[in-house]
This record gives sequence, structure tokens and C-alpha cells, in this order.
Amino acid sequence: MMRATQAYFEQTGGPEVIQWREIDLPAPGPGEVLIRHEAVGLNFIDTYLRTGLYPTPLPGSLGFEAAGVIEAVGEGVTHLSPGMRAASFGGAPGAYATARLVKAAELLPLPDSIDSQTAAAVILKGTTAEMLAERCAPVDPGEWALVPAAAGGVGQLLLQWLKARGVRVIGTVGSPDKVAIARECGAEEVYLADDPDLVAKVREVTGGRKVRASYDGVGAASWQTSLDCVGPRGIIASFGNASGPVTGVGLRELQVRGSLFVTRPGVYDYYRDPAEAQAGAAKLWQMIASGAVKVSIGQTYPLLEAAQAHRDLEARRTTGSTLLLP
Repeated sequence: MMRATQAYFEQTGGPEVIQWREIDLPAPGPGEVLIRHEAVGLNFIDTYLRTGLYPTPLPGSLGFEAAGVIEAVGEGVTHLSPGMRAASFGGAPGAYATARLVKAAELLPLPDSIDSQTAAAVILKGTTAEMLAERCAPVDPGEWALVPAAAGGVGQLLLQWLKARGVRVIGTVGSPDKVAIARECGAEEVYLADDPDLVAKVREVTGGRKVRASYDGVGAASWQTSLDCVGPRGIIASFGNASGPVTGVGLRELQVRGSLFVTRPGVYDYYRDPAEAQAGAAKLWQMIASGAVKVSIGQTYPLLEAAQAHRDLEARRTTGSTLLLP
């Protein structure tokens, strides 16, 4: 049995609803693993659960992304063993904890080259970048793509990934201080998201063709920009709701703009099959090991200060990945 500190919330709302409790974790059951966390990742999906944007039974738990050391394994677990390091990014929430029981199938073993902080900072965001750039909406080398929120956690990884594929990328950011970050990650052009001439600038820099794909994790606030900036037969991969969900999509609007494609991908649907999950993760570790993708940990907070981390994330005061450290 192991003692653990765990976050929970009894009602949805602002960061102040996050509470903490001490629990005793029993030995893992069949197919389960007991993992002690060394680092926990912070993601916008955590705020969606907390606010009720993504409904969840109450009391609710928080966090999907964490990395640490396996303490014990249950019956039937053969690919993991005590002492190994692993990372989780799917299944049920509950990663905001010093330790937890998790299904073995929801853990990805870590190679020696990837430390726990890097893994916790990148496993969800990095697999999202892999899913978007490689399988959901791949763009050919030399073509243009748009990345809203380019200085954010997924944005920085996606810029580097697309650049490694030979894609030319335009990024948008929320403030002037984030322009340099996006450029360092590979964006050829960077514009402020509220620039009234943004669409005209995108059209000009692409020679009138506009972009082949918009990888839009912002949601409602950038939906119109994505519509206006994607060229004929291009695709909008709307993968997040940082500013609220996109609603009321008109199919006729897609046709008149040049037969656009729209998808609302979820990373777990691309990592549901174990073989696909292993292959996608292997590609992520390879991109990091090669130096093509560098992981930026912009800020860290003690685990018990998760509420403040949520405030800063929602106020767009963070850059790169954010970690909660037990």
C-alpha cells in the first residue's frame, strides 16, 4: 500500500474548486500498474474538465499526462516491471497526484534518452503534434500551413515538426513578446492573432494561394481566421477549445470557400490501437532524440499549486509546456 496526494473537485468552476486529499493506494490488480510520479503535465483539457466544458462525473479528477517510476505491477502485466520509467497520457483523468494506479495499456515505456520531466512535458502535446502533422492533416514539403497559438505547448512542437517535414509555416500569437518564440521554433512568418490585416498578409505571403492546412487549437476565437486563411481543398484541423468550442459550422460555407475539409480530431482516437500508439510514440522519441524537436519547459509549479497554474494557463501567461512537480 502506498500513500498518495490527489487532486479532485466536487463542483465545476474556476481554479478555486481544486481540492486535495490523502489516499491509500492498494496493490495493483490484474492489468494495473502502480506508478510514482516524478512530473505531471498541465494541459488545456484539464481546464475543460474543471469548468465542465467536457462533462465528467463528480467528484472529478484532473490530469492525463504524467511520467515516473513503476513501483509495482499486477497480474498479467508483462511489458512493464518495477523500476522501469513510463509515461501516461490517456484513459481516465487522475494524473494530478504523487502516485496512482493506472491500466498498463495506458502507459508508454520511456527510453533512457527521455527523462521524466521531458516526457511529462511532451507526451500529450507531442503525440498530438505527431497525430496532426503525420496522420490527420499532413502537408507536403514546400506547402504552407497556419498554426494559431504558435508559442503555446502544442504550437511550439508542431512548428518544429512541420519544419522538419519541409512545410512552410505561418504562426499567430497573442502578444508581441511571443513572436520571437514562434520564429525560433520554425515559423517563417508570425502575426498577431488580432491583426486586422492578418488574412491579407497570409494571402500575400503565400502568393494568393493561402495555406493548405490550419492546425487550430484555439477554437472559437480563431475559427474565422482559419476559414479565411485556408485555400481551396485545404483542411482545418480544429483540435482544441482554448477560447471556447466552435459551434454552428455551416457546410455551405465550406463549399463556397473552395470545398474545404474540416475535422475535429482527438489524439486518443489516433492512439487507441496499441500498435499505432507504439509507432506514434517511437516517432516522437526519434524526433526529440534527433534534435528536430526540442521540448521547451516554460514554467514549473509545485503540484499543490495547480490552481495558480490553471489561472496562468487560461490567462495566456505561459509559454511552452508547464509542469507540476510532486
